[in-house]
Amino acid sequence: MASAGSNNRVITGWAARDASGVLTPYTYTLRETGPEDVLIKVLYCGICHTDIHQAKNHLGMSNYPMVPGHEVAGEVAEVGSKVSKFRVGDTVGVGVVVGCCRACGPCKANIEQYCNKRIWSYNDVYTDGKPTQGGFAPAMVVDQKFVVKIPDGLAPEQAAPLLCAGLTVYSPLKSFGLMKEGLKGGILGLGGVGHMGVKIAKAMGHHITVISSSDKKREEAMEHLGADAYLVSSDADQMAAAVDTLDYIIDTIPVFHPLEPYLPLLKVDGKLIMMGVINQPMQFVTPMIMLGRKSIIGTFIGSMEEAQEMLEFCKEKGLTSMIEMVKMESVNQAIERLERNDVRYRFVVDVARSKL
Repeated sequence: MASAGSNNRVITGWAARDASGVLTPYTYTLRETGPEDVLIKVLYCGICHTDIHQAKNHLGMSNYPMVPGHEVAGEVAEVGSKVSKFRVGDTVGVGVVVGCCRACGPCKANIEQYCNKRIWSYNDVYTDGKPTQGGFAPAMVVDQKFVVKIPDGLAPEQAAPLLCAGLTVYSPLKSFGLMKEGLKGGILGLGGVGHMGVKIAKAMGHHITVISSSDKKREEAMEHLGADAYLVSSDADQMAAAVDTLDYIIDTIPVFHPLEPYLPLLKVDGKLIMMGVINQPMQFVTPMIMLGRKSIIGTFIGSMEEAQEMLEFCKEKGLTSMIEMVKMESVNQAIERLERNDVRYRFVVDVARSKL
């Protein structure tokens, strides 16, 4: 990493150059540390399915070269003159958003992730007119508002996936009044977000059913993650028996899938909470929600306040993500495996120990 205070912060990250999504070393210059900025030495960065969508232009809005990575854990190397929240040496995290307008309704309500002028941590343009680049690199410069303190006792490599996967689950449970004990929830999709959904919801005192298309994940759901029940969606008898049993379903599947099989599982006023980034229109028959006053709700990560709160919650409850560590040199193979769902449950790049 370029030294703090350097006038030539040239670093090498790993970037996608086109819609193939293949990452290769890419050299670029970090901006200088402004008064409100924090220079972060990146230690670890999780790999999210959204990184694949962006790198491969699945959403038709990718700009190249693009350094992905939005589950960043690192160490503060330098702070700007007006930074009050952090000191050099602090262990910190950075997530999906690194800027907002600070003047709109969502910003004033401290839900800045819904600001229409939000700035993504990569594949976006910062206020200085230069591209933002993510955490598959040795360093980032980030406004202090969009940095969180990783609590002492929570390992940074474990905290990194929580900044997306953990927050994405925690925020809607809080926002939609689903934190009280005794609720019955379903988790649809047992990947990086889904496995944290089981852990966080169980820690809130919920009865959790994992819903999957086959029986092959039953043991890991029940034995490894502590789910209370397992429902095979292709088994008509099991699905019929589960009608009207769930207060909510967290749908983490990141590809097109029918919604109609799952809506009958919800009680009256039940909520199907959509979390997967899907680039095709979803379909359902309206009486399936009308006749139970059910809701299909979207949610997007969480606020910076919720991010800090979520990290403290995970520390207090002893929650960690289940990770597999890889070096940056193996990131393309890890992405290929993630596309095949061949990871339990989150890849984390050991950036600090990689050859960059």
